[in-house]
Amino acid sequence: MQTSEVRRESAVSPNTCTLAAIDIGTNSIHMVIVEIDKTLPAFTIVSREKDTVRLGERDMATGNLTEEAIERAIASLKRCKDLATSLNVDHIIAAATSATREAPNGLDFIWRVQAEVGITINLISGYEEARRIYLGVLSGMDFQEQPHVIIDIGGGSTEIILADAHEPRFLSSTKVGAVRLTAEFVTTDPISEAEFLNLRDYVRGMLERPIDQLRSQLNDGEKPKLVGTSGTIETLVTIHAAQTLNEVPSPLQGYHISRQDLEDLVKKFAFLSYEERINISGMSEKRAEIILPGAVILLEAMTMLELENITICERALREGMIVDWMLTHGLIENRLSFQAEVRQRSVYKIARKYQVDLPHGERVANFAISLFKQLSGIFHEWGKTEQELLWSAAILHNCGIYISHSSHHKHSYYLIRNAELLGFTEVEIETIANIARYHRKSSPKKKHEEYSKLPDNYRKQVKQLSAILRLAVALDRRQIGAIQDIDCKYDPEYKKLHLHLVPTYSNDDCALELWNLDYKKIVFEELFNVKIVATLESR
Repeated sequence: MQTSEVRRESAVSPNTCTLAAIDIGTNSIHMVIVEIDKTLPAFTIVSREKDTVRLGERDMATGNLTEEAIERAIASLKRCKDLATSLNVDHIIAAATSATREAPNGLDFIWRVQAEVGITINLISGYEEARRIYLGVLSGMDFQEQPHVIIDIGGGSTEIILADAHEPRFLSSTKVGAVRLTAEFVTTDPISEAEFLNLRDYVRGMLERPIDQLRSQLNDGEKPKLVGTSGTIETLVTIHAAQTLNEVPSPLQGYHISRQDLEDLVKKFAFLSYEERINISGMSEKRAEIILPGAVILLEAMTMLELENITICERALREGMIVDWMLTHGLIENRLSFQAEVRQRSVYKIARKYQVDLPHGERVANFAISLFKQLSGIFHEWGKTEQELLWSAAILHNCGIYISHSSHHKHSYYLIRNAELLGFTEVEIETIANIARYHRKSSPKKKHEEYSKLPDNYRKQVKQLSAILRLAVALDRRQIGAIQDIDCKYDPEYKKLHLHLVPTYSNDDCALELWNLDYKKIVFEELFNVKIVATLESR
């Protein structure tokens, strides 16, 4: 395990906190520990940790993470936690990416880490990984109103992003990575000409679509700068610096390498055996095994983008996790403040994509949040995060009509689950999709496969929040805004929940809303052992 640590003597202050961010990748586990100054806001890196565990070495027959890889990862995470504890870290956040996402037993690995190490891992989608990489790069570089292409080559996937200083214009995650390609395409040492050509052609084919999509987002005459992050690119830059400068700059941030120089390195690696590659200055033993496929990915991307130079940025996913944490905790109000609204904007984007009736969706969402807040401490103990999941599900609950009105609640689940919702973890997206799915018809049951796969706490969220959503949907049955407001009063002695409804129009008896509420309330009543009594108030 490689450790870079700076011990800091700092007084405990309400204006500072320490945070450890752990990136669980296909090739390596990285941790960065930072001290956050809430008054600036900014963060200072206190310690870095890296361990090459090769979590992506999966069982070829089943696709599962192997027991050996899991054991290596758990041992590494225990060391990370021990270091974080020794430095009195206030918060630990962790995210898992490609290897865990794709493995059938990826969730089992996450629960084992929770049980054996005590670290909660958030599983994030490829698009969310790309967004957080963007946040990390933006926190360490000044884009100066110029578009930038960011490329991050990992062990299992490559993220390519087009962004400016305000927002990412295009996010992609493609299943080409240094570990993955080595396992699938390289059997000879040195690599044979046939395998090399096959590898290169495959990479070109996989990158063609995302790069074409990226180029379509460029305005006429725009020439973006290219930024590279993470281990493969850092190694290539380190080797180049050692060969051309006879030293390696520290930090590497801002170092340039040309496409021609990269092409020369690729040609060199292709003719060398593993034993010869590990003798190259700047090359580690583990990196020597996978450097050629990683370098081919970068070279083909630069060629297809028609960009001649790439600049290294030492900040990437884990620093982006820190920025995202600061955003969600209200600590950032500067140029990144726009990113704090990423969840809400992403939900609205999906709503527009699937032609959701937004006025209706927003009324249902407002009713759902009003009920959520009024019933807090009485029927549930959920907080801000769960409120946001309920709001998202309420906005999107009818999106399945885009496919068909018949069984549209099931279509809503599918569309939400497969949408590019940014700012959410995979389990949060699954929860939103399930809440929306149960806004009508059957209540959640363990025989339902998607629901049953959720952890216990999230199944409880789905049960309770979908019951609230059912009431909210009933209150806008005619989808004309007939109900203006709702006031809840709970009578614990008789176990009655009184819903006082204020109509929008004084001459409207809201008979259809009251009838539908009477039908929809059954699930809520059975779940919370309460009787709902709805009355229409005079204006």
